[in-house]
Amino acid sequence: MRRIPSAARQRVAEGTAGIRHTKAMVHAVMEVCGSVPPDPATAEALVDPAAPGGLGASGGPDAPFPPPPPYAGAWRFTAPAVDSSVPEVRHAVRDLITDRKMPVGDDLMAGILLIVSELVTNSVRHAALLSPQITIEIAVGPDWIRLGVEDNHPYRPKALEAEYADTGGRGLLLVKAITTEAGGMCDVTHTETGGKVIWSLLPLPIAGL
Repeated sequence: MRRIPSAARQRVAEGTAGIRHTKAMVHAVMEVCGSVPPDPATAEALVDPAAPGGLGASGGPDAPFPPPPPYAGAWRFTAPAVDSSVPEVRHAVRDLITDRKMPVGDDLMAGILLIVSELVTNSVRHAALLSPQITIEIAVGPDWIRLGVEDNHPYRPKALEAEYADTGGRGLLLVKAITTEAGGMCDVTHTETGGKVIWSLLPLPIAGL
């Protein structure tokens, strides 16, 4: 993954002044939910090493799957669709990654936090009327991390489909650019209740490589 420009790093840090975020607060709102399933269209690529473009462990279709690492898991928590949730969610995700000792370096951490900030900001700006609460999903496998933000608005952002020049789509274009540079994928999955989850899947470094 290429180094995140300093301007992007500064954007990650914006809005943190005056926010006190303790581990007790994180644990109070972050629920360990066992599994946050990926979009069915990408599930095979996540778990099957032989799948084209798969992010699962290497070794061929007959190779046994190793036990999950200690940092693997899935978490889901909600936040109000207001501007102050952006830095709070970013802090919660950063603390989760740190507490679980996920193999995330500084550059990847910067990219993850920027993606989370942009996804939450998008929901706050464009879905708050229909979705006063948003849901943040973090799922981590042996060598991938999936970040998702769910709201009740059905609109599928064009910024994730093509080069979209509208000012309102630039945040999601940044999400797409960071995800692509990292070798991951991002998309929108519609929910059964008529809303959507915008998600980004990023590869994690494999231990020992």
